[in-house]
Amino acid sequence: MTEIKAPEFPESIADGEIATWHVQVGDVIRRDQLLVEIETDKVVLEVVAQEDGQITEILKGEGETVLAEEVLARYKAGAVSEKGPSNPAENDTSASLAASASTSTATTSATIESTGAAASAAEAIASPAAKKIAEENHLDVTKLVGSGKGGRITKEDVLKAVEASDKISATAVPTQANLVIETPISNEGRVERRVPMTRLRASVARRLIEAQETAAMLTTFNEVDMTAIMDLRRQYKEAFEKAHDGTRLGFMSFFVRACVEALKRFPAVNASIDGSDIVYHGYQDIGVAVGSPRGLVVPVLRDADSLTLAEVESQIREYGTKAQANKLSIDDMTGGTFTISNGGVYGSLLSTPILNPPQTGILGMHKIQERPMAVNGEVKIRPMMYLALSYDHRLIDGQEAVRFLVTIKDFLEEPARILLDI
Repeated sequence: MTEIKAPEFPESIADGEIATWHVQVGDVIRRDQLLVEIETDKVVLEVVAQEDGQITEILKGEGETVLAEEVLARYKAGAVSEKGPSNPAENDTSASLAASASTSTATTSATIESTGAAASAAEAIASPAAKKIAEENHLDVTKLVGSGKGGRITKEDVLKAVEASDKISATAVPTQANLVIETPISNEGRVERRVPMTRLRASVARRLIEAQETAAMLTTFNEVDMTAIMDLRRQYKEAFEKAHDGTRLGFMSFFVRACVEALKRFPAVNASIDGSDIVYHGYQDIGVAVGSPRGLVVPVLRDADSLTLAEVESQIREYGTKAQANKLSIDDMTGGTFTISNGGVYGSLLSTPILNPPQTGILGMHKIQERPMAVNGEVKIRPMMYLALSYDHRLIDGQEAVRFLVTIKDFLEEPARILLDI
């Protein structure tokens, strides 16, 4: 038998949890076929078949914890017919039918009749007790091999078959539906749904609590007039998309670029605390918080200062697609010196984002909403967005945080400042 093992986990991950089995005992598998997904604290890892074969045993069910290179299942290697017969009796019958087909129709008919007669005879020589137990357990006695005199099927034969069937059922993979518990909580028949927290969701919860407990977290707010950015998009949207092979010009690329320039001017916001040391990063790796079916994930735009607006938009869109399909890798989410979270896509008007340790700053974007603003002594309707910067007060002073946020505001309201480096 060939073993199916969990992959070797990265250094930062101690173990994983079986998320979904895509095969069951008895299934025929093909090389490179997806067998099982393992959910870790950061990503979902896929295990694929190394060769053709047939699953014989599943050792770890959904929801169970697994270690690196732990055996998850076993399979019989080699080419297997997907619709092959399931026992020797059927093999003999198939062989007889195949042989008779090469002779004559009369011979074929005779073979079929004799097969039916043999099945009836097998049922007839089963003891009454064996028949009763077989019926109660929905077993077909004609498919059992009797150990009694003259091939008689005994009670013990049926009990062994039932026990074997139970073992197969025990190794069957539980589905998410099996893990949902509905508990009545009142006489009116109302129910609660209790489902286990995914490993990724539990990890996110733990990290958020750690961030609040270990950092002196504070949030400062400002607002930005999005008129200039919206005018740029409106003017160059079609030309940008045509020049960059269908990549659409969004808002995120402007915010990433503004943050990169601001981080260069305020290196403490791009730094992290390691024990009693401050680690200043000479690069800007921007994490972009995105939602996935299993919880919040933060893929990283590496060396964001060297990326064009088109490259930023393309990577963010790729990360979003991979997040929805649970295809983000460890490398995609490792590192990051600063994070941007866009609650505006869900309609959030204002929020206080939580730090992503060990980072010391996170920017929260929000919904663009038209509001009356005083412009040069006149009231005008402007598309405004609230910005929120949460920061670690252990490292970043209040005035530094405010100036950093104002710098981002200035870059967004006058994008030419980025080009002119002012």
